[in-house]
Amino acid sequence: MLIDAVQSVGRFIKITEAKVHDKNFLKSLDLATNTMIVFDKAYNYYHQFALWTNNKVYFVTRQKSNAKYEVVETKRKHERVKDVDMVLKDEIIELKYVPEDESGKRQNKKRNRVTLRRVCYQDEKNRHYVFLTNNLEIPAEEVAFLYKKRWGIELLFKKMKQNFQLHYFYGENETAIRTQIWCTLIAQLLLTVLQKKADTKKAFSIVATMVRIHLISMLDVYELLRGTKRAFEKKQNSPPNTGQFTLNLQF
Repeated sequence: MLIDAVQSVGRFIKITEAKVHDKNFLKSLDLATNTMIVFDKAYNYYHQFALWTNNKVYFVTRQKSNAKYEVVETKRKHERVKDVDMVLKDEIIELKYVPEDESGKRQNKKRNRVTLRRVCYQDEKNRHYVFLTNNLEIPAEEVAFLYKKRWGIELLFKKMKQNFQLHYFYGENETAIRTQIWCTLIAQLLLTVLQKKADTKKAFSIVATMVRIHLISMLDVYELLRGTKRAFEKKQNSPPNTGQFTLNLQF
């Protein structure tokens, strides 16, 4: 899944079998020039990195521990200081890769080179990270900050698992599973739009619960989400004996 870092909603989703390598997902992305994309090291794909660099599409990811590279230039280097978040190294490196055709087959055995930036970073808990990016202009600290934004997709998956029926599937065939997943994604998107339009401070879980409980109730959903009172209130200027009311709840 590709999500918008600001809105936290899916922009592109592709469902595949578990055996399909994660890096193949990158081939499906249609990214505009000057886009910044962030992903974890499972998606390391040097050929795609080279294509993005040529098209001015930028990325931030983590380097695999077994990566082979050649240091071209060391821009910054600092010794570790305990309990301090800081950049330890900022280097320009070159990586070798085998070019591929559109079908993903290797064209020849000759290796090409792609120039990237390698940033070593230590956080306040003394955890060490090594990042790769093809953006040579932004500060090294911003590279680490951008990678932290990747956690947004984990929060989105957690939100979906907690508020929707994804721990149990109603059917065992592929079509049933795909249908349930797509319905969940659509529901998550609609509830996010509802939450934004209602301009409510209620958490997403509260919004999902309220909508689920009152799904067949004849209520104004925006007033329901904006409501701050706990009691039932009769609707003002209602015709007699119509039984109309507005339900206001506070959580």
